[in-house]
Amino acid sequence: MAGWTHFWEQGDAVGRAVAIMLLLMSIGAWVVIFWKGWLISRARRDLAQGARVFWQAADLPRARTALSAVDREAVLLPLVDAVSEPVGTGTLEGRADRGAQLTRRLRDSLHAVLARLQAGQVLLASVGAVSPFVGLFGTVWGIYHAMMSISSEGSVSIDKVAGPVGEALIMTAAGLAVAIPAVLAYNLFGKYISACEADLEGFAHDLREALLADDASASRG
Repeated sequence: MAGWTHFWEQGDAVGRAVAIMLLLMSIGAWVVIFWKGWLISRARRDLAQGARVFWQAADLPRARTALSAVDREAVLLPLVDAVSEPVGTGTLEGRADRGAQLTRRLRDSLHAVLARLQAGQVLLASVGAVSPFVGLFGTVWGIYHAMMSISSEGSVSIDKVAGPVGEALIMTAAGLAVAIPAVLAYNLFGKYISACEADLEGFAHDLREALLADDASASRG
């Protein structure tokens, strides 16, 4: 803590700007980490429970009602609502066959849900990639600033060099401290999002096949 205080007091505008930038990047990354951890954990539970209650229902309206009670993060409801919307007559969509209509609607809804689950990933990746270099720049600038201060005194010794240089190296450690949690969270969330994507694609495929089977049965009846 003393090193940080001394570095801040002895630093110039550039060094302080780097320190503030690292602080803001760290705060932003941790806000995203806590928010996405909460979001994805709820979404994973909603997926498992929602798919189970949906397929246990007798028909689509009842399945939609049962799903709305457990799908808190709306990961499955958009897919169900997409296939429930009426098709406009006299449109290009209306001219396509039923299978193509369902595929397009489910694909668009799936992309929208995944985009919501992936929100914040770019920030985590950017913080993880950029913050070490920001910290390194702060270290280089701090060493340069320290050397200029020492040279202006007209004498150089190990004790005069070691202190300022050691304090400047704190910026490198700070950059790594900001980057490591962001990278770990990005990789972990990416794994969970990929699992959710696989489950959503499976649900969309099963829903499409079930609706097409119902249509075929109705046409034969």
